[in-house]
Amino acid sequence: MNASPHTLSPLPTERRPGCPFDPPQELIEAREQAPLSRITHPGGVPGWMITGYDLVKSVLADPRFSSRKELLNIVADFEIPPAPPGEFLLMDDPQHSRYRKPLIAKFTARRLRLLTERIEQITTECLDAMEKAGPSADLVTAFAKPIPTIVICELLGVPYDQRASFEEQIALFMNGEPSDEELLAAYTAIQQYLAELVVAKRAHPTDDVLSELTGSDLTDEELQGIGLILLAAGLDTTANVLALGTFALLQHPEQLAALRADPSLTDKAVEELMRYLSVAKTFMRTATEDVELGGQLIEAGTTVLLSYNTANRDPERFADPHTLDIRRQAGGHLGFGHGAHLCLGAQLARIEMRIAFPALLERFPTLRLAVPAEEVALRPEAADIYGVKSLPVTWDV
Repeated sequence: MNASPHTLSPLPTERRPGCPFDPPQELIEAREQAPLSRITHPGGVPGWMITGYDLVKSVLADPRFSSRKELLNIVADFEIPPAPPGEFLLMDDPQHSRYRKPLIAKFTARRLRLLTERIEQITTECLDAMEKAGPSADLVTAFAKPIPTIVICELLGVPYDQRASFEEQIALFMNGEPSDEELLAAYTAIQQYLAELVVAKRAHPTDDVLSELTGSDLTDEELQGIGLILLAAGLDTTANVLALGTFALLQHPEQLAALRADPSLTDKAVEELMRYLSVAKTFMRTATEDVELGGQLIEAGTTVLLSYNTANRDPERFADPHTLDIRRQAGGHLGFGHGAHLCLGAQLARIEMRIAFPALLERFPTLRLAVPAEEVALRPEAADIYGVKSLPVTWDV
């Protein structure tokens, strides 16, 4: 065992001014010293932060580290309740597989092919509206959020005449401000709507994932939880990669020019943006037994924080990791996670990004920021998903 591990105190929560795409400097320095550091969780309980690529990946594949919500040990003298039925991201097998496997079967090649055609239409409609209202826009509300929001509404089978109010609650729920009082009200409204939607799909099934799942042995409450997971996992991450990714490309004009000149680089660009940005910054796992990791003993019951953004910037895995390079072979990044909890919607998210980025750049060849880069409003580091609150852009007409 190694003695005297590095200690992060307090847990870094701010990025350096002028460096909106890089992890907090303290995390970068911690990874440089050792891939494993002691921390104190915000709730006052000691734990560990894992910042190195190999160790993060090994924990994600290790069944001795649990995803179960009720095992999280991050708040002193407080028992965290189990995840509600259907919310399988915070569960282990066999419950996790019970919910995940039926969903995997719904993302068939046929459905993805049909979704590709529909995403192309949605993207064109968003760009048409931007162009008509231009020559300026908030790229978040005009482009980045509407595309995955409409896609997820169609996957869930939300009737067209109910989408406006549902999308409004989603926008409030996904606003990146965890202390916002509107968050709880929006969460409650979404839960209530999903409960009503499940009942409606049982009575009158349509051609959507939720309707198909009503034919399984899943209860209404479980289907409601699955619907919430599809919303959380399939919407916020993609929306923020689209917005923050555009911001990053605009700040790296040589990369933007290369992608615009050679659309065949799109697949590599999507993977590189997922690596470089790591909008899903951190996840947690709890050791169910004593585990030796990186020369340190992780005691049973200890919750470890996995830093995806520093793992994806680990120079032992990616050469020159702090450089955005759309020609890079970025395969193996952890932007979609790894192991049993690898993002269920990864392929769908890739399709959305592979369509949206080239279409945006082709439609607006003079696209640029409408404000100085330092004035772009960023989500707080404490938000689950990192990104921009708004991205004012303009173009020549």
